Amino acid sequence: MTNLSPNNLTNSDNGLYPYQIRDLNRLFAEVNFAEQAAGQRLLYQLPTGAGKTRIFSEIVKRYMGTIDGDVVVLTHRLELCAQTHRQLSKQGVRCKVISGVVSSLRKTTSAYCYVSMVETMKNRIKAGKFNTASVGLLIVDEAHHNSFAKLISKFPHACVIGVTATPLSSDPSLPLKKTYDKIVIGEPIEQLIENGYLAKPRYYSYEVELNSLATGVRGDFTMQSSDALYSSQAMLELLLHACQQHAKGLKTLIFNTGVFSSVKVQQFLAEAGLPVKHIDHKTPSEERTEILKWFRKTKSAILTSVSMLTTGFDEPSVNCVILYRATTSLTLYHQMIGRGSRIKSGKKHFTIIDLGNNEERFGPWQQSINWQESFDYPELYTSLYSPSQSAGDKMNVNLRQKFPNSLYIDFDVQQAYNEALEMNRKPRYVISQSIHQHALMCLDNSNDIPSALLLSKDLKDVVKYRVKQYGKCLGKVTRSYLQWLAEDYILRLSELIERLGKKRWMGNLTEPLAAA
Repeated sequence: MTNLSPNNLTNSDNGLYPYQIRDLNRLFAEVNFAEQAAGQRLLYQLPTGAGKTRIFSEIVKRYMGTIDGDVVVLTHRLELCAQTHRQLSKQGVRCKVISGVVSSLRKTTSAYCYVSMVETMKNRIKAGKFNTASVGLLIVDEAHHNSFAKLISKFPHACVIGVTATPLSSDPSLPLKKTYDKIVIGEPIEQLIENGYLAKPRYYSYEVELNSLATGVRGDFTMQSSDALYSSQAMLELLLHACQQHAKGLKTLIFNTGVFSSVKVQQFLAEAGLPVKHIDHKTPSEERTEILKWFRKTKSAILTSVSMLTTGFDEPSVNCVILYRATTSLTLYHQMIGRGSRIKSGKKHFTIIDLGNNEERFGPWQQSINWQESFDYPELYTSLYSPSQSAGDKMNVNLRQKFPNSLYIDFDVQQAYNEALEMNRKPRYVISQSIHQHALMCLDNSNDIPSALLLSKDLKDVVKYRVKQYGKCLGKVTRSYLQWLAEDYILRLSELIERLGKKRWMGNLTEPLAAA
């Protein structure tokens, strides 16, 4: 029998990394299986690619070597069942996958481990074909999905351990702290990269105008509005440009919001001569198997997908991840990027191409996150990355009250650009018009030059928005050029406020500024 007491694992344990050994000892310290552990519910966090399946397989192995009780591992996808079964078998654990084709389970006198999709297990329990009373340990893989919450109560004598890379419930109304008593937090991404356990990311971010995206009831961008944006010719051309510049020859995963845009991606890139295939939840099982086999064997393969490869897809040869979508979900952001972070021989880096302003919204994938805080106060993290209601030139409700004396505060950059072309003026005339309007707004709502300059600082986000709109009018412009243009805009705005302010308050301006 194997003793499950803390600090029993050492570096000599075959196939375990030092940080995995530390985490296993911490988990065993929290749950003493040798005593009555039923009813305990523990959540374990570890980044994608760091070996969560390996760790809970070790827990199952040692539990079954000590306690005479059955084990159930719940997953939410069939592919995860197969992956888990392989890992458990590799560790010498006797296990069986409960699938829809297995009508009955062979009764055994000794302990057994069962791997099942959550829906399959629900059906078995409802039909009276599975005895949950014999289960002493329940492992919940990808616990953030939280579709397992009601099912957990069906295992009255089991200790429950949920594992996830991102301990934020996919259902904000059912936070994980309502299901689990405590969280154990594993090695952070930065440390795993530094010690060579995860690949280091290279970022390439493109500024994308997302004003056309609508948000759904749970706060993320809707599939319909995302499909409309990302199937547009302009976005497809930007994607092709990004692939040619930063993903040439790299095995690449492209993540989309909807099937329509993903199919458009496949068609557009294929027409450009790139080796690309599409996969989604409706792809037939045999075809899906063939596509994934092709992807693994093809060096520079591109796979565009929807809701299929964000969890449980273990392919270390992926060198590039393209976020061809925007999301407000921190969990999804980490799950997508994590698909490229696994190391293999000769792979120390991987590429991230962001076409949804996601890095701007969440920060770099590898930066530290206070997962304990997200577990204790999930409401802070479900609202933190929601789209700003004051961003952009047409969302200035909060700004409006600071300019009560200005009749007009909006400015249609596209219309101004078209009018400039019709008048044979240079495009920069549009920026000059915009600066002049902002200067008048600041002066009309101030009593002196210092207060007008101070008020102009509140226009920073609006300036950024207008500059981005101007960049879209010009076509392909660099991010550095737009950044310089925004800085130049602010400088010219301050100069114009001072110049016009001196005329106004020195009595040299005969016409009222609001009419200018």
